[in-house]
Amino acid sequence: MATLNFKGKTFVQNHHLSVKYHQLVPKKDKSLTNKLSLNDNLIIHGDNLIALKALLPTYAGKVKVVCIDPPYNTGNEQWEYNDNINSPMMQEWLGKVVDKEDLTRHDKWLCMMMPRLKLLRELLRDDGVIFVCIDDNEINHLIMLMNEVFQAENHVATMVWQKNSGGGNDTSHIAVSHEYIVCYAKNISHLSFRILNVPPTESMLKAYCLDDEYVSTRGKHTLRNLNDFSIGDRPGLHYDIGCPDGTFLDGDEHRWRCDENTFKRRIKEGRIVFSENDDNEWEIFYKLYINEQKGHLEIDADGTILSYGKKPNTLLYKLAFTGDGKKDLKKIFGICPFTYPKPVKLIKYLVSIGTKKNDIVLDSFAGSGTTAQAVIEQNAEDKGNRRFILIQIPETIKQKVYINKKTGKEVDRPKKGETVSKVIEKPYVLKDGMKLKKIIDIPMHRVRELAENGKKFNNGKATFSFFELGDPIEMESILEGKKMPDYTELARYIFYTATGDEFNPDKVKRNKNFIGDTKDYEVYLYYEPDIEKLKKLAFTLEEAKKLGVYKGKKRLVFAPTKYLDLNDAELIERHGLKGIEYCQLPFEIYKMKG
Repeated sequence: MATLNFKGKTFVQNHHLSVKYHQLVPKKDKSLTNKLSLNDNLIIHGDNLIALKALLPTYAGKVKVVCIDPPYNTGNEQWEYNDNINSPMMQEWLGKVVDKEDLTRHDKWLCMMMPRLKLLRELLRDDGVIFVCIDDNEINHLIMLMNEVFQAENHVATMVWQKNSGGGNDTSHIAVSHEYIVCYAKNISHLSFRILNVPPTESMLKAYCLDDEYVSTRGKHTLRNLNDFSIGDRPGLHYDIGCPDGTFLDGDEHRWRCDENTFKRRIKEGRIVFSENDDNEWEIFYKLYINEQKGHLEIDADGTILSYGKKPNTLLYKLAFTGDGKKDLKKIFGICPFTYPKPVKLIKYLVSIGTKKNDIVLDSFAGSGTTAQAVIEQNAEDKGNRRFILIQIPETIKQKVYINKKTGKEVDRPKKGETVSKVIEKPYVLKDGMKLKKIIDIPMHRVRELAENGKKFNNGKATFSFFELGDPIEMESILEGKKMPDYTELARYIFYTATGDEFNPDKVKRNKNFIGDTKDYEVYLYYEPDIEKLKKLAFTLEEAKKLGVYKGKKRLVFAPTKYLDLNDAELIERHGLKGIEYCQLPFEIYKMKG
């Protein structure tokens, strides 16, 4: 396999491992629920690399579909790489705004994408799939990067999405009317896509219209010619067939669609039809019955097709256009406060083929929140209970307003021949008077509108819990009494890093210092978010006795210190302390996963 090399790769290929875990701080005033929970729909405001790392303790191996729309790196976005790479020289290079004049913009884009893709892969289920929207600017680099992170054998397909109906005129030579959606599985051997239920075409409805004596069991049928030279010259497809008038059709001159044994069986079952054409030549047809067709067919009592099963296709032709994304936002807000939002119908298609009713969909480049609406609408359509996780970086949003030189009035876009005196920037104002100051405001208000006006938007219903990134969890700082997380947040971090499994806050028994268990471990945490109380905490013989009877699982005990010799075999035997492993904070945590 070809190797992808780019400037900065050695600094970022393992950068995701050094990113510190941060607290996820709930914000009730920004949430659309009274019961904030990490098991709700989530909207997270903060750097997406840090947010992805913060999600690992709860969502590692739990996400079914990742759907992202990262910067296309056209040179016009003016995006800036801000990851905390441990190299002053690299930070200076990466920290500059990326534009068309930056000859290393592709390197910077790859530096930005690599650690994020690695964390997204950790969050995916083993049967999970990732969809990445992209265009010609980075498609080649992206596929090579995905081959490295996800492995080439897990490349499912590269879909081509027709983004407009006529082709744009923004290129010098050939009008570009498409973009790409690159699709990779975490493990392609475990991947399965949903068969789409597609309305039948008019020709299909007309085709299955014939009756015979088997209609009550096999349904209506259509006829297909048994003779077909297009299927390839395979052994057993050339044989003579006797016709009703005693003549024979020469097998050397025909290539039948089935072998001779299958043909004889079809004759016995009444599935073969002989018919004379206008030239008085025999043609042979076989019957295709509705009730026996492969795939998922939905038919009515008369045998008419209502829908049929269809595999997803790499060509997304006339599915939805770029302009539809703007219409989606205008329908909700009255204006379109986002540049080039993806249409709901496009993302909903990806959600529909990639998920079942209770799956989780993650979008770490949330933008206008199209993914949230797609999940909400898909749930409304099939009565599902999918959840979405949106992550959006802190980014302000303003609209450009032009001042007409002659009238002094504001215009959204100057007309041809109109003279402009100046250009100003101001917040977008929604129809209810709400001002949008940050991009995160768009998905927040979008979901609120969908929830409050469900009937208007395909009966969409949703809640969401809003989180911001808090302080990093740094054990040395904790022991110094600085930036001390609450008990549950530290428990979430320690449980995941110690076991690699999902943390369940419902299992926590604070009075027993128990924070959860797996098939191999019981985990205990002695901690108080108060430095004076923390100084007095220790794992003692009395505390060890409280752990109870050994149940065959290793018992991991995290505490600042201990007054107990766990190497004393006689003591262990006498008090039944088998299977206890003491892990001193903070040092032991660095031996664990992460």
